[in-house]
Amino acid sequence: MEQQWKPLNAEETFAACEALWANENARETVRQLYDEAYAAFDRQVMVLDDDPTGVQTVHDISVVTDWEQETLERMTASSERMFFVLTNSRSFSAAKTAQVHRNIAENACRAARKAGKQLMIVSRGDSTLRGHYPLETETLRRVLEENGHAPFSGEVLCPFFREGGRFTLNGVHYVKEGGQLTPAAQTEFAKDKTFGYSHSSLAEYIEEKSKGAVSADQVISISLRELRSLQWDKVEQKLLHAAGFHFIAADALEEADVQALAVILMRLMQKGRSYMLRSAAAVPKVFGHVEDRPLLAKNEMVDPASKVGGLVIVGSHVKKTTDQLHCLQASDRPLSFIEFDVSGWAREGALAQETRRVTAQAEAAMRQGKTAVVFTSRTLIAPQGASPEKMLEISVRISDAVTAVVSSLSFRPRFLIAKGGITSSDVGVKALKVKKALVLGQAQPGIPVWKTGEESLFPGLSYIIFPGNVGTEGTLRAIVEALC
Repeated sequence: MEQQWKPLNAEETFAACEALWANENARETVRQLYDEAYAAFDRQVMVLDDDPTGVQTVHDISVVTDWEQETLERMTASSERMFFVLTNSRSFSAAKTAQVHRNIAENACRAARKAGKQLMIVSRGDSTLRGHYPLETETLRRVLEENGHAPFSGEVLCPFFREGGRFTLNGVHYVKEGGQLTPAAQTEFAKDKTFGYSHSSLAEYIEEKSKGAVSADQVISISLRELRSLQWDKVEQKLLHAAGFHFIAADALEEADVQALAVILMRLMQKGRSYMLRSAAAVPKVFGHVEDRPLLAKNEMVDPASKVGGLVIVGSHVKKTTDQLHCLQASDRPLSFIEFDVSGWAREGALAQETRRVTAQAEAAMRQGKTAVVFTSRTLIAPQGASPEKMLEISVRISDAVTAVVSSLSFRPRFLIAKGGITSSDVGVKALKVKKALVLGQAQPGIPVWKTGEESLFPGLSYIIFPGNVGTEGTLRAIVEALC
């Protein structure tokens, strides 16, 4: 376990890092150079999202939920400069993840070749460093190169995500908790039963996750000082002189830092280099040149003619979600709380019976105009000695049962919110049967909203995807009360 990294005072750290900017107009200079670099950028960006929350920073962008040849050909042939493919691989076994990414890489190569385009691949993962890494990017790189893609020069890891309070400084990744920046490996996220880790230094994290195949001293770091100095030629030369394929870890405290990184990488790609990115949600926004927009208003998320109540599904077990649920339970709005008892997960038929009970209660509440809040038991199911793969299997089994509440509905809810990564993906793909959706924007910072396609169970529904680890204690309550 790491010993050397200490929590930082967030306000003091951000203030001290202001001095790293080259001058008072540096941000404007970064923006101008970024706009110029993007105008010359000729690649279509394909973002592979390991759960539905990767669209946390974008709007008016398409998401597809399969990677069949026909689907990827349709997307690469379109005029869209960026699109998302929802893999939901965070809920997969390692073997299934490898197979899925192999299929995606093969189909993407054929689709891009047919469209006469070059693709830039972004593997969007969790901002708290959980997920099948580096399995996903290793598989993509190998299969893409086997199918004619130019050899990759490197892989960039940038898990910065301001809206969720995730920052990287001096190569160390932090999670903002109150007024403190806590090294990521010292948070609850690092104790994940499936994707846990013990290092906050990104270089050491890469060594750990690669099981020593990549040593920490082989990782090239791009520091905040280098990005904010505007002397990017030095960074370019550092990367150009690195022989073969190399791992790169990038600092970032704000979007302008990611824009600076994007300029460097776009310039290198113009010179024939090729890079794959593993990032959180902030990076796709920059490489897609997505402008900021206000948070969505109530009338953009709710049908005002609807007389029934809304539905909230809460599946995530992280502490932040439980705190948000407790805060919602203190609301005086017309809400009906229904616990989905998962204790019978191992008994034949028990979860299906619970689905039927909960669905009936939720529909009865919504018919009365109340918002039904369905939440799984807050005690995490963790059988003694269970392997990470077994824990994932149990999570998926429970998620399928909870998701079935949505697919069993006999009428359209006023609005729909799903809380948690696996839960929100299963609701969108398995229950709502979405094949393609449009990202409308965000209900709150970091909380995206899909407009479901015509093929879905409830066409045109504004579906709010609420990540388990995003927001303050009162964010879930604020959204629900705004929509009731």
